[in-house]
Amino acid sequence: MLHNWALHQCASTVSTFRQEPVKYAVLAFLRGEGPRPPRHALAVVELPGRNAVCECVLDMDAAALPGSADGPRVLSWKQMDGVQAAVTLDDVLESEAALKGNAQFQALMRERYGITDLALLAVDPWYSGYRYGHPEGRILQFLLYNRASPDDNPYAHPLDCIVFYDMHTDKLHGMHAFGGEGGRTLPPQLANYHRSLVELPFRTSLKPLDIVQPEGPSFSVEGNVVTWENWQLHVGFSWREGLILNNLQFFDREKGRLRPVMHRAALAEIIVPYGDPREPFQNKCAYDIADYGLGLCAVSLELGCDCLGHIKYFDGVVNNSKGEPVTIKKAICMHEEDAGTAWKQVDYRTGHLEVRRHRRLVISSWAVIANYSYGFYWHLYQDGTISFEARLTGIVSTNSMFPNEQTPEGGEPLWGTRLALGLNAQIHQHFFMVRMDPAIDCLEGGKRLQVVEVDAQPMPLGPDNPHGVGFDITERLLRSEAEAQRDAAPERSRVWKIQNPAVLNPASGKPVAYKLMPGTPTPPMLAHPSSSHATRGAFATKHLWVTPYHPKEMNPAGDYPLHPNPEENPGIADWTRANRNLDGADCVLWFNLGLTHVVRTEDWPVMPVEHLTFSLKPWGFFRRNPLLDLPPDANAASRDCDEDAPPQRAPCCAPAPSAACCTKPAARPALPMSKL
Repeated sequence: MLHNWALHQCASTVSTFRQEPVKYAVLAFLRGEGPRPPRHALAVVELPGRNAVCECVLDMDAAALPGSADGPRVLSWKQMDGVQAAVTLDDVLESEAALKGNAQFQALMRERYGITDLALLAVDPWYSGYRYGHPEGRILQFLLYNRASPDDNPYAHPLDCIVFYDMHTDKLHGMHAFGGEGGRTLPPQLANYHRSLVELPFRTSLKPLDIVQPEGPSFSVEGNVVTWENWQLHVGFSWREGLILNNLQFFDREKGRLRPVMHRAALAEIIVPYGDPREPFQNKCAYDIADYGLGLCAVSLELGCDCLGHIKYFDGVVNNSKGEPVTIKKAICMHEEDAGTAWKQVDYRTGHLEVRRHRRLVISSWAVIANYSYGFYWHLYQDGTISFEARLTGIVSTNSMFPNEQTPEGGEPLWGTRLALGLNAQIHQHFFMVRMDPAIDCLEGGKRLQVVEVDAQPMPLGPDNPHGVGFDITERLLRSEAEAQRDAAPERSRVWKIQNPAVLNPASGKPVAYKLMPGTPTPPMLAHPSSSHATRGAFATKHLWVTPYHPKEMNPAGDYPLHPNPEENPGIADWTRANRNLDGADCVLWFNLGLTHVVRTEDWPVMPVEHLTFSLKPWGFFRRNPLLDLPPDANAASRDCDEDAPPQRAPCCAPAPSAACCTKPAARPALPMSKL
């Protein structure tokens, strides 16, 4: 239906995806206490000739009824003038071709740089950077690079200008050049990573390292529902967020039931603000989800390269500008990994050893957004821990150095790192905001939770601490949205506890809980609070935000890159001005993990992966260590390099004569405490 409509109306379909149902209706249906929620989809359609966007809500259930050959029924249609939607892959490819065909642009390339063959010119379309007001059409900013050959790294040769262009009207809205006469000469040095152009020969020192599961994986999959090591969850995908985890539950063997942990978890927004304050870089700030969509930028994963072992893939489905479905094969990868030692203890008196190996389930996806490649990894552990990891690689964004920065010796950029003669990589930050809707042992999706900030504090000297050795924790209940805008404090071992006061741990007598543990410290956004980066990207000015659940509050930077009326495109800073109650509320946590990227020469020409992490760990959720039931098995495939014969398989803790993992050493005497 949308495909036919788009053809007749000269419209472009930006996105079509299911409209997120209210979670209470979903949970009631899953418990067998309510009807299945209606299946609605939200289509965002761009009207280029009118400089407008339309939101169309579709009834997908109607498409499944007999006689519904025309497709889903339209429930509502809303035209929004002046709104700019996400930049799709079709936009990227079509705008590059359109810009290269523009006569004014061709003259600029010819007269300033002597470039007449534009085939080797690389054009990176970014959203314009204008986040407010009424721009004249769909204006994108284009960062320009040249190549010496089709496979050459273009980011080694940036042009000294940024062009603002609207492909719908074929109009240049501005060109900002900053290199003076020197800008006519591009940085010349080659810097390649393509396998056919790498100068060094490949290493020959590595021997194969295979991940083998002769009996297959330990997980089972039915549709998109995954069961693994007491975990049960649903794996989802959307054009905007990419990978989504839903309805995470853990089977407690002592209680004999599934216990809810998390209703929904997904990456909600990414912002990359650059620190160079000079024209034309004051608008260089990418919102990678609002501007492009992680699902639209997802890439297919390669067996044996992106994931190792016994792999289960899930496809992702998005749409093109004609409204046609596009399947991204193998968009999500799932596999098991060894996670090191789960627990270990040696009785020094007897020499008896107990040790267990730990495993984790890894669910991951990758997105390529212009020069950067991002990997997103959710890890589920056998002890109930959940962790999230963002992996950053790809190529740093480069620019030609300004004339006042260059010298015959090479010069020094003012806001960045010199990578080669005349080539700068600007200082910038990355922030990844993850939205988590915890359930914490509540069948209604976490309706009455509390969030508590926990700090480790030294005690002052006094009658209760005469020797000065005392320290303890302090707990502060975050009662409102204003109180719950918080920063990490590694010097206090700060964590945030999400607890369910209606369920008490039988051992401790305290509410069952999970704790949110920051893993990678970085300061919040460093741009000035009055800047456009910090006002529109306010979500990155704090590490943690907490809001009460609202089905419409999903996008912390707003639904669209630009809306002429900001009040109709609110983000998390706008929602939280209401300062709603959080004590006993259905709390949603929004956590930022980030990197302040001072580029190294080792990040060039392609960047080794940076790892950013946080964890959610059970805190009084279980009565005792949930890993006590791990079997004491030794890995039969492991080999001792100093022994030719393969070892005999033996349980880790069996009283076998061989030196298995947990066997008592025959000739080892007990050590006195003074020598341990």
